[in-house]
Amino acid sequence: MNITVQSIRFNADQKLIEFIKKKTGKLEQFLDSIIGGECYLRLENVDDEANKISEIKLNIPGSQLFAKGQAKSFEEATDIAVESLRRQINKHKTKTKNTVVNGRNEVLAIEEEEEEEYD
Repeated sequence: MNITVQSIRFNADQKLIEFIKKKTGKLEQFLDSIIGGECYLRLENVDDEANKISEIKLNIPGSQLFAKGQAKSFEEATDIAVESLRRQINKHKTKTKNTVVNGRNEVLAIEEEEEEEYD
């Protein structure tokens, strides 16, 4: 998976970029059809210490997943966003499995009705 990291109004060091790529790369364990992604890092001007924001957008076939994390460090914010994406991926997989199963059940029901008509 190819992920682009963009830091807004500051320069992110290479260690942080590698950390983000490593964390987001682990999402391929849950869904191997991830096309790519983008990560935006920014500082928010607030009095709170948790002013670091990491926003991650993943492109998957037929959809996009988005998560945002805010914490005291970019690493923590990235962890929060990646965990949210992991849950979204699991929900997406469950939805697609149910759709396929329901589609098959509908096809089987139609075939059974056609057999009854011929009897």
